[in-house]
Amino acid sequence: MTALAVIPARGGSKGLQHKNLLPLVGVPLVGHAIRLAELCPELTEVIVTTEDEEIGVASAALGAAVLRRPANLARDDTPMWPVLRHALDELDPRGDRFDILVLLEPTNPLRLPEDVAGTLAALRGRPDADGALTVSEPRFSIVWQSVVITGGLLEQLVPAGKKFERRQDVPPAAYVNGCVYAWRTEFVRRERERWLNGRTVPYTTPELRAISIDTAEDFELCELLVESGCVSLPWLGASTSDL
Repeated sequence: MTALAVIPARGGSKGLQHKNLLPLVGVPLVGHAIRLAELCPELTEVIVTTEDEEIGVASAALGAAVLRRPANLARDDTPMWPVLRHALDELDPRGDRFDILVLLEPTNPLRLPEDVAGTLAALRGRPDADGALTVSEPRFSIVWQSVVITGGLLEQLVPAGKKFERRQDVPPAAYVNGCVYAWRTEFVRRERERWLNGRTVPYTTPELRAISIDTAEDFELCELLVESGCVSLPWLGASTSDL
């Protein structure tokens, strides 16, 4: 099955300015996504979609193909789904080139090629599924410990958690970690809004590799994990001089 990987790299960012070009251990965030994709033989083609000239030039220098997206698909409030549909329509207008679309956001730089392979295998193993995505099990119980504050008072976010008296009895739960998303292209073309439905299968990755960079603290933590050897990125093994 053929797979198109889309790396969305918008120029604007409210948290970290121009964060997709920030160098994490010497490599810009968008570069980590590009180098990851190069090590995934399951991906037929890889495209960086951006409205930003600087990001486009940097991505091209890293050897990536670049798709210029219109400004109306690069606003702060633009959902990801229409960005992916635009990329698919531009690269596969007749719908006969790609079977799967894979989303690799630059803000998750610690994922590994095995995470991409595992997600795609999970989707291919379930012909009845529309998509597959990575999840992680947190260090706390989502069912038992998640709360909302209403009128200054705590209420359980998951009502089912009320029936459990001990943490050990609570069934395991996971959260969508944003590392890898994969959908059948016919689903992307058909579905206008709901990217997560009851026909999505999970692939579990360690929480340590699932950090999404939104703040300076997130960035520093990711860099510390790589520099300390807690997470080893294979594309950094030889030299980063060309990055």
